[in-house]
Amino acid sequence: MKIQQNVRHWAAKQALTMPVVGEYAIDKLVDIHTSFFLDRAEESHRDDRREYLDVFFEATMDTYVAALEDGYPEAEAREITHIQANFAFYNHGWTEMMEFPSDELDVHYDRYEAFFETYAIAIEDPLGAFKPEDGLPNAPSTPERLEEPEHPYAEGGFADDVYVETGDGELVVGGGEEPDEVDVEAAPGVDEETIEG
Repeated sequence: MKIQQNVRHWAAKQALTMPVVGEYAIDKLVDIHTSFFLDRAEESHRDDRREYLDVFFEATMDTYVAALEDGYPEAEAREITHIQANFAFYNHGWTEMMEFPSDELDVHYDRYEAFFETYAIAIEDPLGAFKPEDGLPNAPSTPERLEEPEHPYAEGGFADDVYVETGDGELVVGGGEEPDEVDVEAAPGVDEETIEG
């Protein structure tokens, strides 16, 4: 998959692994992700999907931290969460929101099979062990879109590895090295007041 990686991602990684501060980052990151993907949906479907996506993306923050704790680099940990989202989009027939074509689902699963199996994640069960205790809100599906899926925002051909576009616009395989010094205030939802409590 092709993703970006810049100072905000490194700061978010730091924030999400900190007590208290992480909660502020989660709230903002969930809002960012929900808004981003809803912009890809038809306007008539956006309100129906919002609550589901908010709860779903909050759960993927736990996936991200677990992947980091399991030793995955930042880019791969974040890619894992994006793959989970694409599994969910596919299951709902929300193909217009997908980041890679549906015929690459299995390839992306296979790359992280060990992680996914550890946490009972499957294409048909994208959150696995990270599913909220109360479950996910209902959201209307559009299964008819699976018959001839259209992926206007998907980028195919990046299924064999994580491809990272750096802040300088360079495309590298595997992601960049974490900077020696990261200002956590650069993370979405975090500022000096948040850090000082």
